[in-house]
Amino acid sequence: MEITFYKYQGTGNDFVIIDNRNLSFPTKNTQLVHFLCDRRFGIGADGLMLLNPSDKHDFTMVYYNADGSESTMCGNGGRCLVAFANKLGIIDKETTFDAVDGLHYATYEDGVTNLQMIDVHTINIFDTHCFLNTGSPHHVQMVNNIETYNVKDNGETIRYGAPYFKEGTNVNFVEALPNNAFRVRTYERGVEDETLACGTGVTAVAIAMFEQKQTQNTKIPLKVEGGDLEVSFEPTENGYKNVFLKGPATFVFQGVISYNA
Repeated sequence: MEITFYKYQGTGNDFVIIDNRNLSFPTKNTQLVHFLCDRRFGIGADGLMLLNPSDKHDFTMVYYNADGSESTMCGNGGRCLVAFANKLGIIDKETTFDAVDGLHYATYEDGVTNLQMIDVHTINIFDTHCFLNTGSPHHVQMVNNIETYNVKDNGETIRYGAPYFKEGTNVNFVEALPNNAFRVRTYERGVEDETLACGTGVTAVAIAMFEQKQTQNTKIPLKVEGGDLEVSFEPTENGYKNVFLKGPATFVFQGVISYNA
C-alpha cells in the first residue's frame, strides 16, 4: 500500500494529514495509524488526521492519537486541517467543518488559523486544580518553576489516577507570566508524553485562569513549548461562548510512504 501524506505543525504540535475525500483510508487499521505516527519507523507525528467529505459543510475532521486510537477534538489539529483545506483549494479565507465535538467555524489568512472551539458550560474547581472539557477533557493545575517541572512523570500520575483512571485526561501545568499571559506545558493522553503544544489544553487553561480570577482579560496570550497561541472568549451567565484559538498552522512537507500490513 502506498499512501500520500502531508505533514503540518501548529506551534510544534505535528500531524500527518491525509486527503480522504474518496474514503479510501482503512480507518479500522489502528496499526497503520500507529506506524504512520511513529517517529522512528514511520513519518512521525503527535497524531493523524483525515480530511473526509461532509454532506452539509466544507469537510469533516477525523482525528487519531499517535497510538492509533480515535480521539476527541484536537485544537491545533483543527487549525492545521483548515490550512490544509486551503492548500487543496477546498476553502479560501473561512470555513465551517464537522468534527467529533460538533460544528466549527474558522478563518485562515497569512498562515494563521483562528478556530472557534465549543462553548464551555461546566468548570469543576477543586483546591489544587480544576477540570473542564473544551472538546477534550483537561486537568489544569498551577505550579511553580514550570521550566524545570517534571511534566511527564507528574502528568502520567494524574492522567491515570483518581478520578480519571482508564478513560484518562490531558494534564496542563500552568505558571503566570507578566502582562496577563501564562506559560503552559501539557501531558497529552494518547501521545502519553509531553507535547510541544495542545490547542484544547491552552483553551482550557485560558478559561480556567479567568474563572479562577487569575486574570480579568478575555483575550489571553499563552506561551507553549513550541511557540505562542492566543485564546479569546466571551463570558456568559452559563459559561463561555465565542471561544477562539488563534495561532500559526504551517505546512512542513509532503510525500508518499509504503506500508506492508
